[in-house]
Amino acid sequence: MKKFKKVLLYLVIAIVLVVVSAISYITLCLPNVGPPEDIHVTPTAQLVARGEYLANHVTLCVDCHSQRDFSRYAGPLLDGKLGQGGEVFDEKVSFPGSVHVPNITPYKLKDWTDGEIFRAITTGVRKDGVAIFPLMPWPSYSKLAREDVYALIAYHA
Repeated sequence: MKKFKKVLLYLVIAIVLVVVSAISYITLCLPNVGPPEDIHVTPTAQLVARGEYLANHVTLCVDCHSQRDFSRYAGPLLDGKLGQGGEVFDEKVSFPGSVHVPNITPYKLKDWTDGEIFRAITTGVRKDGVAIFPLMPWPSYSKLAREDVYALIAYHA
């Protein structure tokens, strides 16, 4: 009888752990942000200039989404590689796993709607509904003014 209670206790603990793990996975790893908004950003010279300033000096999109020359001091951006992605965060930079940073040039984003880009920047969800790796600080970007996100979209369009 004592052995039966012990086995039953282990079984209940295992079931509780599986349920807690499943709930944690569903709530933390699977994005539930709904469909992208139907927005259309009209790039004006002023909006593009604001987006360029934000992408290069505030949100620093280009720091991760461009290739850098780390053989030189401070790893300057490579000429002609702005926004083309290709940077890899892996064990060489003491990063667990391997993350390949995508291209965010207008060529690569041409099939994305402005709403899908807005959703990616502010909620961390890709066009296909998959979560973006948390290396991208979208929780901070979600606090940007809507007009500033529009400026980033205009700059990357």
